[in-house]
Order: sequence, then C-alpha cells, then structure tokens
Amino acid sequence: MTPPARRPDRTRWAAVTAVALALLFAGGAVTVASADREETPATPSTDSADAGFARDMAVHHQQAVEMSFIVRDRTQDEEVRRLAYDIANTQANQRGMMLGWLDLWGLPKLESGVEPMTWMGMGGSGDSGPLDGAVMPGMATGAQLDALRKASGREAEIQYLKLMTEHHRGGVHMAEGCVQKCSVDIERKLAQGMVDAQESEILLMADMLRKRGAGA
Repeated sequence: MTPPARRPDRTRWAAVTAVALALLFAGGAVTVASADREETPATPSTDSADAGFARDMAVHHQQAVEMSFIVRDRTQDEEVRRLAYDIANTQANQRGMMLGWLDLWGLPKLESGVEPMTWMGMGGSGDSGPLDGAVMPGMATGAQLDALRKASGREAEIQYLKLMTEHHRGGVHMAEGCVQKCSVDIERKLAQGMVDAQESEILLMADMLRKRGAGA
C-alpha cells in the first residue's frame, strides 16, 4: 500500500512551526531581559549615600584591620588573637567589596574637599586623626594607636578590646545610616549585616573585658 504523499510536508511544517515558536519565545525573553535592565537603578552619583558610605566605611574598616594586626603581635592570648583575626579578615573582605563597587560605578575612592560623614548629614570631627585626617565615629587617634603598639600582654588585650568596642559602635552608627539612606539593595544588605555582626561582637568584647577585670 502506497504511504500518504503529503506526510513529508506535514513533518516540515511541524519543524518550521517549532522553530518559529522557539524564535518567538527567544524574542520575548530578550524583551523581558531588556525590560529588566531598563528598570535597574542608575549608577549612584559621587555625592550619593551609596558612594559616601562605601568611601567612609572603607577607611573605617582599614583602621580596624590595622588594630587587629597590631594586637596579634602584642599578645599570645588565643581568644583575643582569634577575634582579631576574624575582624581583620571580615573587614578586609568587606572593604574590598566597597572599593570594588566604587570602581564599578566609575567613582573616585577618595573625594577631595568633602568631609567624612557628609552623606549622613554630618561633617567631619575636625580632628587630624591617623588616617589622613579622616576621623569618623569610633576611630582611634594616632596617640591611641601608638599606645597599643607599645603595650603587650593583658594591657594590649584590654586596650584593643576597648578601642575596638568604640570602633564597632561608630561602625554600627554609620552602617545604620546606609540602611536608611543607601539605594543599592546589595549595599544596604551588607550594611545591615555589619550592624548585626558588630553588635554581636560588642557583646562578646564586653564579656572578654569583664574576664580581664576591665569594664567596657
């Protein structure tokens, strides 16, 4: 029995229809993706809270890393050395993220003529601190850093824990400002993570100070 003559045409028609549908679907996907890109927030401006927080907290974090390395050389206490390592590692990584965002946004890492905390509606402290005058809430002074470098053992531990407690309090204040003012979702989430982690470490350091006979 002779097979139907038009079956090959039907097969070709089904294949053409499938290709057309696939192209239509792909076109729709491209349209949706384009729409998503168009809805992405504009790059933050150099005077935005997003950029200001990234710059200021990068400087703030750098001092925490510095203090943590100092105390690791000044004590053999494993509890303090472990805390210092955790703080240095965490804040160095976060600092890298914030500087990376500034690069991604095409913005300068330092803004000449703009005092720290301006993005929060605050001016600088007016103190000529240890990091190019960029003193912000909780940051140690040059004299305090020198004293930490000269201390050792239990005295170095107490100085570090007290300095870092104040440093964290200042950092929490700044991070809360970003949670309220920043427009980039991932940056707000990072700032909230800083608040949660540093408040927890403040409680830990208070307990460590009590163990050493010193108040926070």
